[in-house]
Amino acid sequence: MNTAYMKKLICILCLIGISFSLSAQDLGLSFSYFIPKNGYFSVPVTPFSIRGVGVDINRFFSIESGFTLYRISGMGVTELPFESRKPLIGPFFSLMVPLEGVITFNFQNQAIKLKGGGFAFYNFGTKINEGNLDRELMDYFQWEVLNSDFTVSNNLGYGYHTGIEYIIYFSKKFGISLEAYYMSGMSPLEMKGSYKGVSESGGIENGVADFDEAQLDFTGYELSVGVIFSP
Repeated sequence: MNTAYMKKLICILCLIGISFSLSAQDLGLSFSYFIPKNGYFSVPVTPFSIRGVGVDINRFFSIESGFTLYRISGMGVTELPFESRKPLIGPFFSLMVPLEGVITFNFQNQAIKLKGGGFAFYNFGTKINEGNLDRELMDYFQWEVLNSDFTVSNNLGYGYHTGIEYIIYFSKKFGISLEAYYMSGMSPLEMKGSYKGVSESGGIENGVADFDEAQLDFTGYELSVGVIFSP
């Protein structure tokens, strides 16, 4: 991650931390793991994951947020003229910030939370997986050999998520949580580039492509294990 990205990331994390310190009632520290659709298993950048920061509206309903900085190993792309089942983007870093409504059911020293809402994400150091893209384009054009040179833009992404959390409290101020989410989000990629190779007939071919509708597919399952502190 270069210096410019690091400065931008530190500023974002500081702003998030300040806002949480002013309004949070509960603070959660978690280890989250993301399994993207048509992508590679991804892990958080420790210790940049704070989740379950909440403001209680009443006994049963609250609003929670937080953030997780992921190192995404690979992620799929949609809205292409061909269907890709391999991750075409990655590796890169992604800062994901959720905002969700939470319904809580308490049972003595345990609780179940049903969650749903939206999330935003911004990526750092986005790269194209050139090997996977070359193979996908080669299959699409039915060529024998193909090499490509593509670029993508980096844009803020949005999505929705639903999930469930199970908490065991060991005291009034400490508990352990297990969470599972389904997440679905997109961000524009605006893929552009050129390719060249050898067709089935044996001739050398060249071409250009402009995939303006391409979207980074931030869809998958997030699993989290964390601890909860109450002041």
